[in-house]
Amino acid sequence: MKKKIKQPELHNVEVTCFTCNSKHKIWTTVKKIKIEICSQCNSFYTGKQLFVTVAGQIDKFYKRYGNENKEQEIENKELKEEKK
Repeated sequence: MKKKIKQPELHNVEVTCFTCNSKHKIWTTVKKIKIEICSQCNSFYTGKQLFVTVAGQIDKFYKRYGNENKEQEIENKELKEEKK
């Protein structure tokens, strides 16, 4: 057996959650940990539903693609009427 085996250094690290800003302390070899969602704010553990606002992204989508689809539908209807 080897006499001098290098053991990993364990640190008492504070894990920070981005969503609810809660902090948990754990022992690990990593010096700093940040997570997006933890057990205190996850809907599976809490039983509450977390609503994330994506309304701005949806509006962007409709601004980009919503009008084009309407214009294409109007053109398709006009072409169908001309063929009749």
